[in-house]
Amino acid sequence: MSFLIYSLAWRLIRMMPERSAYRLGDRIARYALSRNGKRVSRLRENLRIVMGNPSEEALAKMLDRAMRSNLRYWIDTFRFPNWSAERMRTTVSVHNRAVFDDLMGQGKGLIVALPHAGNWDHAGAFFCAEGFPLVTVAEHLKPERLFRKFLAYREAMGMEVLDLDGKVISHLEQRLREGRLIALVSDRDLSATGVIVDFFQKKAKFPPGPARLAITTGAPLITAYVSYTKEGIHVDFSEPISLSPRIESIENEVERITQEIAKNFERGIRSRPEDWHMLQRVFIEESAAERSERPLP
Repeated sequence: MSFLIYSLAWRLIRMMPERSAYRLGDRIARYALSRNGKRVSRLRENLRIVMGNPSEEALAKMLDRAMRSNLRYWIDTFRFPNWSAERMRTTVSVHNRAVFDDLMGQGKGLIVALPHAGNWDHAGAFFCAEGFPLVTVAEHLKPERLFRKFLAYREAMGMEVLDLDGKVISHLEQRLREGRLIALVSDRDLSATGVIVDFFQKKAKFPPGPARLAITTGAPLITAYVSYTKEGIHVDFSEPISLSPRIESIENEVERITQEIAKNFERGIRSRPEDWHMLQRVFIEESAAERSERPLP
């Protein structure tokens, strides 16, 4: 049923006039808000945290913008095959592009960690078109036919997409040694190996992959925040996250680097919280003792 629904939406929304398609997305967002389901409730609580306990009125306005941003991503996804190469490339602006170009020019490969924000597929397609075909990892969706459809969608843009269920680390290390661009969505980890970080004055679990790859390969690591603009997207690259000159404990270094990634994500999310599409749980509940140890704001 999930496969049929997505396949039907993919076909119908692609056939609709563009303005009508995005209006439909806004209507679906409003309907989802009226239903106040589990995912909407989770997004509300995530926004409450990143906004620093705002008024209910301010939170409601931000939630509305966030749901419309989330639906814009899906309408983009369904309609992206209709876009011309020129439109795809001219609707992207990049901050710190010189940093990106310089690091890619060193020939060591480049690791970009980013959160679920804006349209990261559009960003990936843009850099593939710019001559930087990227490698990424996708969570294995069910049913299998739906996972394969999304896989084909991203591969058609020029990306190499690895299955998260597979043995990806050695493959990513090899691609970095070949000087390739690796992009990893890194703001949520469901495994037992996730790194606990401070994130908006709470605890969250982030994947250790970006940090571990930087340590094992020596490839530079930066973060990116993708946000929406009126016509497309804006990509904000950070400065490189440096490795410690002497690494006495790999695990401690992984934790330090992952915390730096979390700090960079905070800055991006604070700038445009409505474009952070996190409708799942990301913050970890703390015990009463842990909460009592936190300093007062």
